[in-house]
Amino acid sequence: MSEQVQQIVDFYYPDCIDNELGGYINQFRDDGSIFDDQTKHLVGTCRFVYVFAMASTMFDKPEYLEAARHGAKFLTEHHRQSTGGYAWLLDGLEVADSTNHCYGHAFVLLAFATALKAGISEAAQPLAETFDLLNEHFWRSDDELYVDEISPDWSVTDPYRGQNANMHMCEAMIAAYEATGERKYIDRATTLAKRVCIDLASQSEGMIWEHYSENWTIDWNYNLDDPKNLFRPYGYLVGHWTEWTKLLLILEEHNPQYWMLPQAQKLFDASVKQGWDNENGGFNYSIGTTSEIIDTDRYYWVLSETIAAAGLLAKRTGNELYWDWYERTWQWSLDNLVDQKHGGWYRILSSSNKRYDDIKSPASKTDYHPAAACWELFKRF
Repeated sequence: MSEQVQQIVDFYYPDCIDNELGGYINQFRDDGSIFDDQTKHLVGTCRFVYVFAMASTMFDKPEYLEAARHGAKFLTEHHRQSTGGYAWLLDGLEVADSTNHCYGHAFVLLAFATALKAGISEAAQPLAETFDLLNEHFWRSDDELYVDEISPDWSVTDPYRGQNANMHMCEAMIAAYEATGERKYIDRATTLAKRVCIDLASQSEGMIWEHYSENWTIDWNYNLDDPKNLFRPYGYLVGHWTEWTKLLLILEEHNPQYWMLPQAQKLFDASVKQGWDNENGGFNYSIGTTSEIIDTDRYYWVLSETIAAAGLLAKRTGNELYWDWYERTWQWSLDNLVDQKHGGWYRILSSSNKRYDDIKSPASKTDYHPAAACWELFKRF
């Protein structure tokens, strides 16, 4: 685990540190060359904070802690706006998109929580402030879920509702609990997990659909005409099923509930049954309402989350089937997704396991997914 994290960090660091503008440079080609040094994506900034804070703990390297502190400072000084929200996209230091995305703010909470866990004490205040901001603007107490998107001045809430932002909010709340020990965070994480994995999933035979209408009924047609939308693709995403498996098992360690392990197993078992390509290996990305394959591309994050889920399930249950999936997904990733020459993970492959281009890290990638998977396994193995 530690070797893989080190290879990831070595690919990005120190070239990703932007000493001129602050924050990070996010955009790298496969060989480590930079193709854009101006775009600052909120998710990319937060994920780099996470990666460096985590790596500083794993390797006890003060330069990684300083790299995390460098990013946390940029979050508060440049992404954070006078309205309290965090800008989605910067061009240099100029705001290019100040829309308030719940998905982005989930990563803000995760970044500050991970920074605090690593020993960056000044992250405690923005962590608490972010939780309050989320409660004030995104949280809907009647639904016990977060809305997705709000205008820059907080005046207009988009009617779209989605599980993805709530899933990452659950992840961030777990991290906030681990950083502070405050019960409100783990209680909120548990509420989110139950609402998405049990209550909402009851509309789709226990499986998690991505898109919902304003009253949280399933929208079966959302982005049907845009199935490869980057942040809101159509269909069931098997990678989110295994990501929820991972989160449910971590959550169970902190706040065990009878439904967590059975639902974690159900989601994982369905993902490998419906998503794994038995001929070429790897996971098809999305599937339709009758289990038909919609998108056959292989995304790095799907394998990362499945490796973590399989490992945690194997550790939790002792079931050899999960150990087999753990070994299979790791080996396939090493053979196909991990760049053995330069380091880092390729972002996306075709169904024949070929790369489309030489872009390793667009604006928001940073290899947070494999680094996080390795970290969660490292702590438990």
